[in-house]
Amino acid sequence: MAFVAIMLTILLAALDQTIVATALPAIVGELRGFNELSWVVSAYLIATTVTIPLYGKLSDIHGRRRMMLIAISVFLLGSLLCGVAQSMGQLIAFRIIQGIGAGGLIPLAQAAIADLVPPRDRGRYQGFVGAVWAVAAIAGPLLGGTLTDAASWRWIFLINLPVGAIAMLVIARTMPAPRQRAEHQLDLLGAATLTVATTCLLLASVWGGTTYGWDSPQILGLGATGVLFIGAFIAVEQRAPEPLLPLRLFRIGIFSVSSAASFILGALLFGVTIYVPLFVQGVQGGSATNAGAVLIPLAFAWVLISTISGQLISRFGRYRPFPIAGGVVTIAGVSLLASLGADDSRTQVAVALTVIGCGMGLMWQPYIVATQNRVAMREVGVATSGLVFFRSMGGSLAVAVLGTILANRLATELVAELGEAGRTVDPNRLFDGSNEIGVELLDGVQEALAASLHTVFLVLVPLAVAALALALALQEKPLARTHEERDSA
Repeated sequence: MAFVAIMLTILLAALDQTIVATALPAIVGELRGFNELSWVVSAYLIATTVTIPLYGKLSDIHGRRRMMLIAISVFLLGSLLCGVAQSMGQLIAFRIIQGIGAGGLIPLAQAAIADLVPPRDRGRYQGFVGAVWAVAAIAGPLLGGTLTDAASWRWIFLINLPVGAIAMLVIARTMPAPRQRAEHQLDLLGAATLTVATTCLLLASVWGGTTYGWDSPQILGLGATGVLFIGAFIAVEQRAPEPLLPLRLFRIGIFSVSSAASFILGALLFGVTIYVPLFVQGVQGGSATNAGAVLIPLAFAWVLISTISGQLISRFGRYRPFPIAGGVVTIAGVSLLASLGADDSRTQVAVALTVIGCGMGLMWQPYIVATQNRVAMREVGVATSGLVFFRSMGGSLAVAVLGTILANRLATELVAELGEAGRTVDPNRLFDGSNEIGVELLDGVQEALAASLHTVFLVLVPLAVAALALALALQEKPLARTHEERDSA
């Protein structure tokens, strides 16, 4: 039953990340914010990213159950506020609150699995985690599209409330509480410097090239401040009695490679799930439900391959071959995605996503299994949250940078396709259902958006190549059959 509680928590987090993607065009259409489209995702991811390490440390002090209940409570408050937002500014602000809660959902759930299950069996359970994530990836887009088309995009946030209430009830009743509170010092200075550094770098990525030029004082100042506080964070962690993210972990090759790979996988995941629905709706003229349905092949392939690979990892006690194979498959999938044009069918989109789903299913879990197998039990929470931090950071930067690329390329492509008339096109009109662009301009606008998204998808190819390179660099360490065997190794 404790594992059921963990699965419900992961379902809550995964459902929110997948349900929003298909509603973004409707949100843009109603609240008039195409240029702020990436902010709806980025604000959430920034808040999630900067709180992940803090949740990991707090859970080592106060226990997983208490921190999971707190995280879900904050998440549900943010969800409620998002559901009643009346402007893009309000929605972005409330997404920050939602993200603060979400920062604890996945890392605490992953760490709780390590508390309950020995390393050798963890592959099987992590496979179940991947299956839950993929089920959410199927249900989320379909549910999000259906709710958006049939009712309102606001219900994609309000639907979290009953799911979260059930998760809290099961966690409170079934998850074991720590027998005694561990005495630790909380690294507040480390948390503060990491928060400032991460926020500044992500803001520079979101604003650069759109709101401000890359060479503007605002962007240069944010970048310099981010780098300065990274240096401050490193200095603080070297002196802290109990650092938020112990730098000694990076001397462990498996953790370093897994952290870098998590960053790349986060970028790939969000690059695909945020911008493919935009392609289906803006270029192919599909509805929000259509955009959700097109993600089903990705999720179905992911759940199948993740479950099978998890069973094989537990049976043979080896994990390295899976991310290597996954890297090769993912390169093929994103290459197919990058080849799509305005005249291609949804079937071709589905084929590309199926291949990507197979690759991601092979790569997603082995890095967590490898890391939890390598670090001491007392550091499982902080090490797991570290991987989720880098995954979220990768997703945050990807959404921000790709959003900037899309906005800049679209402005250029509209002029290339329509001449001076392209300067008068409001991108918001693509998604509000008003048909005010005009039939005589619509084909040109769709061609321009297709060309812009082609550039976005093309950026994903070198990221997939980097994922393969990191998989090849991952060390193989036999998985322990018990916690005692792992700690004595």
